Amino acid sequence: MARFTLGSLTAKAVLIGALLAGGCGLLPDQVDETTGWNAQRLYSEAKTSMSEGAYDRAVTLFEKLEARYPYGRFAQQAQIEVAYAYFKQGEQALALAAADRFIRLHPNHPNVDYAYYLKGLINFNENLGLLANLSRQDLSERDPKGAREAFDSFRELVERFPDSRYADDSRARMQYLVNSLASHEVHVARYYYNRGAYVASINRAQTAVTNFPQAPAIEEALFLLVKSYDALGMTQLRDDAERVMRTNFPDSVYFRGGPANTKPWWQLW
Repeated sequence: MARFTLGSLTAKAVLIGALLAGGCGLLPDQVDETTGWNAQRLYSEAKTSMSEGAYDRAVTLFEKLEARYPYGRFAQQAQIEVAYAYFKQGEQALALAAADRFIRLHPNHPNVDYAYYLKGLINFNENLGLLANLSRQDLSERDPKGAREAFDSFRELVERFPDSRYADDSRARMQYLVNSLASHEVHVARYYYNRGAYVASINRAQTAVTNFPQAPAIEEALFLLVKSYDALGMTQLRDDAERVMRTNFPDSVYFRGGPANTKPWWQLW
């Protein structure tokens, strides 16, 4: 009769456990369905997932495509498609990193203009979401970094690819961003004025007037300059600011007690 020691039983238990654990990898739900797929099949399936809103699966397939076929045309397209999939998922940092990677690896690619456009769009949409509650929030701590980065991406696209299919939309968004940045400065200037920090209000209003002279918010910026100089007793500067304001906005609502319509200009987008 065979005799088993405690040591031999322990060794067998370990062996059986290892076999069971290894066998789990052979279960049907662990099989990689993409095994044997060529680059075109991977790309087609990933695009289908994108159209269905299955962005997680699309990212996985695009990444497998690039890993298995790194030098083909489908791999290059997969890199920019991944950026878009992350964008649709709301993964801003990952989307920007993917777009930057595409630009770095393929600076002369026929679709590199889209990579710049996508970078701008990612930051633009983030900025637009923040602006949605602009009239109800304290803007003194608002960081317009996203708006500036979006503007820079759109500007680079327009300057490098003036005939791009995305150029006209980029120009329109650039104008919007200029207006939003000006509005930010004016809101901060108003914040300081309402708290009696007149010098700080003057500085922010002057920044808006100097950097964004054509923006709709400049009318209020000049008005804040007039009010802040008046509060400080600086009559000469107050009169100068009022003269500029009356020259540029002779029918300003601020001369009649303030705007009747409180809806912000930026809610038009």
